[in-house]
Amino acid sequence: MNEYLNRVGRPAQTVNRGPADNQIHQPAASNGKKPKMKLNFSKIVFVVFSVLLAAVLVGSIYLLFGANKNAISSQIKTGQYQAVFLNSSDGQVYFGKLSVLNKDYYKLTDIYYVRVQQVQPDKNTTAQSNISLAKLGSEIHGPEDVMYINRSSVMFWENLKEGGQVVKAIRDYQKNPTSNNATNSTSTTTK
Repeated sequence: MNEYLNRVGRPAQTVNRGPADNQIHQPAASNGKKPKMKLNFSKIVFVVFSVLLAAVLVGSIYLLFGANKNAISSQIKTGQYQAVFLNSSDGQVYFGKLSVLNKDYYKLTDIYYVRVQQVQPDKNTTAQSNISLAKLGSEIHGPEDVMYINRSSVMFWENLKEGGQVVKAIRDYQKNPTSNNATNSTSTTTK
C-alpha cells in the first residue's frame, strides 16, 4: 500500500500542483486601483495627544527654568548703574553697568566698589573709618574694567537711582578721574 489513507480508510486524493499554484495570490483591486488603507481613528488621536502633551511639557520646563532667569534679567535698566551684591564671605558689593552675558554669567563694566580704611587713633581720639568709592583697575593685580560674574555668585542686584549717593560719587569721579578715589573720604567714629 503505497498510498496514504484518509480518516475513513479511503485513499487520499493527490493534487497536482502546477507552477501557477505556488505563487501567492493577492486579491485584485477593483477598477485597477490600489486598495485603500483603513485609518485607525484611535491611533491618530493617540499621536496627536502625545505631540500636544510633549509641547506642553517642554513649554512648562522652559517657563520654570529658562524664562525665570531671563525675566529677572529683563529688569536691568541698561541706562542706569546697578549694585551687585555677591554671596561671598566678605559680602562684597560692586557698582557698575550690568548686562547678561549668557545663561550662566553676568557682565559688569564701569566698575566701582567701596573701600574702607581704618585710621589708627592717637591717645586723645577715637578710631575712625574712611569710606570711599574706588574705581576698579588701580589695584596691584591691574584688572581691566570688566568683570564676568557667575549668576550663582550673585545674592541680588539693584538698579541705582541717578540721585543716589553712589551714582553722584561716580559722576564726581568721572568729572575728575585723576583723584585716587571716586568720593571724598567719609569719616565715621567708632569706639
